[in-house]
Amino acid sequence: MATDMSDAIRQISQDRGISEELILKTIENTLIAAYKRRFGNADNAIVRFSDDNREVSIYAQRQIVDGVYDPVSEIDIEDARKLNPDAEVGDEILIEVDPKDFDRGAVQSAKQMAHQSIREIQKDTLYSEFKEKVGDIIIGYYQRERNGTIFVDLGKIEGMLPSSFQSPRETYHVNDRIKALITEVKKTASGFQVILSRTHTDFVRAIFELEVPEVYDKTVEIHKIVRKPGYRTKLAVYSNREDVDPVGACVGLKGVRIQAVIRELEGEKIDILKYDPDPRRFIKNALSPAEVRDVIILDEGKHQALAVVNDSQLSLAIGKQGLNVQLANRLVDWNIDVKTDAQFAEMDMAAESRRAVSELFGDAEEYSEEFSRISELPGVDKDVVAALKEGNVEFIEDFLSLGPEQLEEFKGIGPDKLEDLRKIIEENVEIIEEEEEPVEAGEAEAGEGEEELEEFECPECGAKITMDMTVCPNCGIGLSFEYEEDAE
Repeated sequence: MATDMSDAIRQISQDRGISEELILKTIENTLIAAYKRRFGNADNAIVRFSDDNREVSIYAQRQIVDGVYDPVSEIDIEDARKLNPDAEVGDEILIEVDPKDFDRGAVQSAKQMAHQSIREIQKDTLYSEFKEKVGDIIIGYYQRERNGTIFVDLGKIEGMLPSSFQSPRETYHVNDRIKALITEVKKTASGFQVILSRTHTDFVRAIFELEVPEVYDKTVEIHKIVRKPGYRTKLAVYSNREDVDPVGACVGLKGVRIQAVIRELEGEKIDILKYDPDPRRFIKNALSPAEVRDVIILDEGKHQALAVVNDSQLSLAIGKQGLNVQLANRLVDWNIDVKTDAQFAEMDMAAESRRAVSELFGDAEEYSEEFSRISELPGVDKDVVAALKEGNVEFIEDFLSLGPEQLEEFKGIGPDKLEDLRKIIEENVEIIEEEEEPVEAGEAEAGEGEEELEEFECPECGAKITMDMTVCPNCGIGLSFEYEEDAE
């Protein structure tokens, strides 16, 4: 079989995106399939191409025998010597087969197999190509829409942009240019699907890589992105070089870079903030554009924090429908509660949290006075507080000084509630009992019911003496005291 195939092979390779090696393999498999259809067995069929791929031939490899039993795989010695005078019994010889000898059914079957093989190869090639592009930006054109899903012409294949991956800000028309992120490439019964998205956070990341060279070359890295598509995106960045401002690099001179990103996202608001490993500073940054006065860690294990802002900043910190604080929560992975100074003062906080807050604000004295009240204790029964307050007992110290008979006078406070209150006090209040000062050597201890003797100094040595002494215990000088009787 001699044909000029090289031009046809190159054309198919360019049109279908298939390598020439795969096309040659398909031709080989097609000829072998036709040979098998003609002779019933293709174990001895061999296909060879010329060096320039302009010709292809198929041969039957037969064994030389003296007496043929299988004409497909054997050849008689006499017939073999007509082809090669040096042939001997037991040798193998290649005999070219003319494809014209194949019947019409074999040829038609081979053609169908060739077309099917090329289609499968093309699908596998495209699948591998797009599978490697997952996470990349691709540009296509609006082709059609069905049930909310937009089909995008990507050149070699159609991409699907589901309605759930479309921004609510955007509308499209036929032939509109669409830039999207390839999020998934999956095989189906009819081929494979390329799933696109314009709502994924990696879409924003890829846009920044296109618009900001420092992000592309990893001088500035994106720590995390959170987003509500069509409304707001928060971006935490940091720099690997001290001389590069990560926020400034992303914003660009006069905001040129960030404006390009905003245009691509159809006007979606973008907050770029600096990542900080300190959760307090990171939370403060995450609530931008609001100015946060202070951040208090309520429970580090549970990632609970309190952000205190001025009254004028509260609505800005929370955002419309709570969006700003919600995105900040997701960005820092903490549960942030935003309060004004007045709201913070009214909060019923646990002892350790309040102590930490007071130390941060530098008003420890105010903390001690406030916490000394029973109403400040965490988990205290409000009815108990009200009953005690009615009896002018507001402070913990006053409660502890009450005896059992006095406590019985309070109506509505049973023994169980009193015991619960004592447990809460023990768990949250450090009670310091005053110790008696030790009696120094030489000092007389006043007995129970006796008055303590007045002390004087020895006129000789200055040691301490009392009126019941006749001799100084230090120098031994004799002592005498004169008593003045009070006039009746």
